[in-house]
Amino acid sequence: MTNDSGEWTVRLTHAPDLRAPNLEAKERAAASLYRYNIEKTGIDDRMPVGAELCSSSGEVLGGLWGRTELGLLFLDMFFLPERVRGKSQGARLLAVVEEEARSRGCKRAVVETSSFQAPDFYLRHGYDEFGRVEFGNDGHARIFLRKTLE
Repeated sequence: MTNDSGEWTVRLTHAPDLRAPNLEAKERAAASLYRYNIEKTGIDDRMPVGAELCSSSGEVLGGLWGRTELGLLFLDMFFLPERVRGKSQGARLLAVVEEEARSRGCKRAVVETSSFQAPDFYLRHGYDEFGRVEFGNDGHARIFLRKTLE
């Protein structure tokens, strides 16, 4: 399905049974947006950050990954297998990533999670909810949390 207006064509890229997303175009757009952000802020400090939990044999069991940018720590993905949850490993990973963010000059952290994932974990570690968007199914929501790192 396309929506043609003469000069431009709009093509949906993520719907089932349609063309797969054009990853190259997405990467070009992301790079352009980042250059725009630098132009507007004068700050070019985006860096990935992460910490991995490894077994004694070196196998990566899970971890926490994100990025630092514009004085913020963005937590993008946090996963631990069921067998290591509840054993303070998540707290260890979070502390390592937050400390690295502080060393990079970050003053705040931001994360989004689902109501059925880990909002209580973040609340226990000093994060405050600042937004919530209900999903299409009853009882679940996307939750937005933040924390001051200073």
